[in-house]
Amino acid sequence: MSKESKFLAYLAFAIVCFVWGTTYLAIAVAIETLPVVLFPGLRFTIAGAVLLGIRLLQGARLPRRRADWLNLLLIGLLMVGAGNLCVVWAEHHVTSGFAALLVGGAPFAMALLERARGGERLTKNKLIGLVIGFAGLVILVAPELSGGNFNLLFLLGVLAIQAGTIGWNWGSIVSKYHVSKDIDPIMSAALQMLLGGSVVSIIGLAIGDAASFHFTARTLAAFLYLVVFGSLITYAAYIYALSKLPTSTTSLYAYINPVVALFLGWLILDEPIGWNGIAGMVVIFTGVAFVQAKGRIRGATMTGNVALPASALGSVKPAASGEAAN
Repeated sequence: MSKESKFLAYLAFAIVCFVWGTTYLAIAVAIETLPVVLFPGLRFTIAGAVLLGIRLLQGARLPRRRADWLNLLLIGLLMVGAGNLCVVWAEHHVTSGFAALLVGGAPFAMALLERARGGERLTKNKLIGLVIGFAGLVILVAPELSGGNFNLLFLLGVLAIQAGTIGWNWGSIVSKYHVSKDIDPIMSAALQMLLGGSVVSIIGLAIGDAASFHFTARTLAAFLYLVVFGSLITYAAYIYALSKLPTSTTSLYAYINPVVALFLGWLILDEPIGWNGIAGMVVIFTGVAFVQAKGRIRGATMTGNVALPASALGSVKPAASGEAAN
């Protein structure tokens, strides 16, 4: 990789680390007036269409194989549909910072998915990490679910984020192993957003979301920010970084995003950061360290094989694979 490509790859990675941390706040603002399904559907449809147009004008070619189109559609449904849609719905019931913390524990889901597909086995370190991570999740949610504080919608929000995390990581596995290398990565990102977003938008229209779709100055600003920065720029930046850098590097954004989201939620939306938020974050990230550790703790090296998303994927080398991904 040339120095210029390396610089651009790390610049793209830095954009992902910061901007995707801000999107939790933007989503929390947008859903003040925008419907849960049509809003994210239009967000990704618009971003995908614009990015597709740009790449076509630059001379990039559309995929020719039917299998590639089907895989890109599946990735879009898993990542845009399941992954993002679940987070948007959950933010009606949990704070933006809390949502980011839960997503930050996604390496646990990736470890289990990778094992389920016959990839890396669950080593002792990984099992310890999964137990520690679950303990961190309990610390996060316990105050809202204990005694007279039980909140069913909060619990459903937590479960929705976990379901979205599984969808996102499953989509990452498909993108890693089943998209051809000859597909331009930015074109791949555009089609994932366009195809997935279009399906979600159609569902939103079918359930009547259009009737409740209205902007205020505040929610319009949040929507445009998510379209331009959260999707058009940063989704493409993520795909580019993923295609140039080791997954052990690109996966690190999963640990930076929650810090950005927690701070912005506290600063702008007055979201509280309780003791359980800080303690849960520390415990979850400790579990992540165990899940990523290879071999014994003593002398262990950190790998990117089970981090978020499109990690846990380096152990198998298929004949033809490409990298795409949120």
